[in-house]
Amino acid sequence: MEELPPVALIDDDRDLRRATAQTLELAGFAVSAFADARSALDALSADFPGPVVSDIRMPGIDGLQLFAMLKERDADLPVILMTGHGDIPMAVQALQNGAYDFIAKPFPADRLVQSVRRASEKRRLVMENRALRQAAETAQDGLPLIGQTPAMENLRSILRHIADTDVDVLVAGETGSGKEVVAQTLHQWSRRRRGHFVALNCGALPETVIESELFGHEAGAFTGAQKKRIGRIEHASGGTLFLDEIESMPAATQVKMLRVLEMREITPLGVNEVRPVDLRVVAAAKIDLGDPAVRGDFREDLYYRLNVVTISIPPLRERRDDIPLLFLHFATRAATRFKREVPDISPTVRRHLMTHAWPGNVRELSHFADRVVLGLESGNAPADPSETTAGTLPERLERYEAQIIRDALAANDGDVRRTIEALGIPRKTFYDKLQRHGISRSGYAVGK
Repeated sequence: MEELPPVALIDDDRDLRRATAQTLELAGFAVSAFADARSALDALSADFPGPVVSDIRMPGIDGLQLFAMLKERDADLPVILMTGHGDIPMAVQALQNGAYDFIAKPFPADRLVQSVRRASEKRRLVMENRALRQAAETAQDGLPLIGQTPAMENLRSILRHIADTDVDVLVAGETGSGKEVVAQTLHQWSRRRRGHFVALNCGALPETVIESELFGHEAGAFTGAQKKRIGRIEHASGGTLFLDEIESMPAATQVKMLRVLEMREITPLGVNEVRPVDLRVVAAAKIDLGDPAVRGDFREDLYYRLNVVTISIPPLRERRDDIPLLFLHFATRAATRFKREVPDISPTVRRHLMTHAWPGNVRELSHFADRVVLGLESGNAPADPSETTAGTLPERLERYEAQIIRDALAANDGDVRRTIEALGIPRKTFYDKLQRHGISRSGYAVGK
């Protein structure tokens, strides 16, 4: 059973106070009852987690004055006023000034209970958003290392433990999980942080270019080499070299890279000179290099040379309790970039955060936060589980298809080619379906 928040009840009439407290306690609320406003003010902290229910007519500080004082402490604290018929105009004015509700005496028990339930839910959402904002402000600025789950605490512990060991590292993780950020964190937490952090995506360069990028070349080493170029490996000397999508590295380059790892030396193209390098290598792959059936043409000896330490980044679906915190961090960053207000996490958005599979992991979550801040997204999760089974079969299939397309767009950052490949449909069919379902691709391709 859901634990209900406490309720503060203020009424100078002892019998009515006892009866009202009993009504709320029977509904499951923990009631703190006070005979006057002063004692309530002394007892209630600024972060009281539940609503306040107060009579208006009281000696000393009346209910309206109490409401004004509580509003100064916390404008988001829901205050419900109980009023006699003669006080209704005053209660209406208080409502316009921000009071949550007023209830005219005598009132049915259900009327009070329902109002307190709604106020409690509002207060719960406010307190949750505040806690997330505070956690986001104090969290380390290095995603995906923000997180309070045991999986993320363990990841941070491992990184701190090996940061200064200079051991080469293989980072395993799904698409969008933050492998480069882990590599950057290793660099920043090590004594190599004064050196360069050099990143190279092996899958983004053609075979004819990658050796020159890695090892450098002298002028005239090949056609088009008009001047000397320092390679990425040499530039990373004294720091960290990050090789992403290393499974895409050509076979000939793998042989040379193996020698770099074993001898810590390079020979640029066009010269016979051997140059020593001092670097740590962090590599990442989208596939399991430890599985011979998946590894393909990737050299086994290079895999074992890289696999001194393997760090696995947990996907978002395995650390769901971190998702609201990560979302708020991204939303805060997006709000600054787009000059918008940071939105609270609505129940619909929260439901989507906690039920969506997040195949694109942290990258997908970041783009979802951008769209929420821009007002392009309100959360795709249905308001009620029964909505997924409502309507005729064709209507349900239409909703399901639209959601699959949205998920694919989000996982691939709105990139048409990758999304079409993921969906396995022709380009024309893809655009036809976008039009039919009213899906705007631009909302999934927010610039970073």
